[in-house]
Amino acid sequence: MRIKADFDLCESNAICVGMAPDIFDLDDDDYLVILKDEVPEGREEELRQVVANCPKSALSIDED
Repeated sequence: MRIKADFDLCESNAICVGMAPDIFDLDDDDYLVILKDEVPEGREEELRQVVANCPKSALSIDED
């Protein structure tokens, strides 16, 4: 499973950063950075919640 972001939709609201700061961050220009795109084992449900809470629906999880 991989986390994906549509950077055209992302407004850098940082909800994801607050929910999973070890996975997401903002760079010096306030652009989203995915620190780990591979979903860590055992955190699938947590990261599904992070994706669901993105206000612009810019995040998704690729199940392949």
